[in-house]
Amino acid sequence: MGKITAEQRNRYFEKVKEHRATIEAGLAKEKTLLELLAKDETGAGYKRLALSEATIDLCSWYILVNTLSISLLGIKNEDYLLEARKTLVRAMRYLEDTVTGYLDVPFSDYEAKLEEIANTDPEARYRLVRKLGFAIQSLEDAFGENSKYAASFLELWGKFAAIAKNMLNLKTATSDMDFSSPARNVVMSHLGLVKSLFQRSADKYREQYELYTHKTEDFRKAILFLQALRRIHIVLSERDDAETLKKKIEIWTSKLEADQKKAEEAKK
Repeated sequence: MGKITAEQRNRYFEKVKEHRATIEAGLAKEKTLLELLAKDETGAGYKRLALSEATIDLCSWYILVNTLSISLLGIKNEDYLLEARKTLVRAMRYLEDTVTGYLDVPFSDYEAKLEEIANTDPEARYRLVRKLGFAIQSLEDAFGENSKYAASFLELWGKFAAIAKNMLNLKTATSDMDFSSPARNVVMSHLGLVKSLFQRSADKYREQYELYTHKTEDFRKAILFLQALRRIHIVLSERDDAETLKKKIEIWTSKLEADQKKAEEAKK
């Protein structure tokens, strides 16, 4: 990479100055929404949804500044990427506070939380979920495969999977997918995304265990995601899929137990 010229640097800082104003406005909006929530918890669920969306937008602006740095200077701006990551974590926490971050529990355990956002229609929920997923993917791509933060994205994707599931009303999901339901297409798409996220997290944790860490905890998490996915299939009366996953869980559990036994014998 050649030396950065004064002209390149000036162009970059002029652009950053424009976007910094937008970022400052976004930070002020987040602060205002937090203050409103602290003063009055009426409609807290809806306020947290608004908080989350505003913070996801803010995250996108931080990522954009990094994109400008690469385009105009040929280097990453890791300071802005780290701010984007902090912002994204806050956005996810606001959603977890809204619908919980429970992974594998009965729907009744968080049903009351969903009642607090009952007037948020399925399309709005799915749009917010996709927006969050896009932000996670954009940030992961911006950091790159060789970043020291790359491994942390596995946890973020897992949290995202739980949030995406918990944004759905699984009690009405079956009727929502009826051919007569106006919500059919969006609910089916939302459920399809959730299923793929759970399978992906299971596969990625298994991969991390096999190739990198060899930590029992990672394999247990992989199995937990499969169990959570199986619960979804059971709720939706998808018996064949549930049975297939049951067998897979048994195989993975047997593999984990065998690996543990082998490790114990190696220590003797």
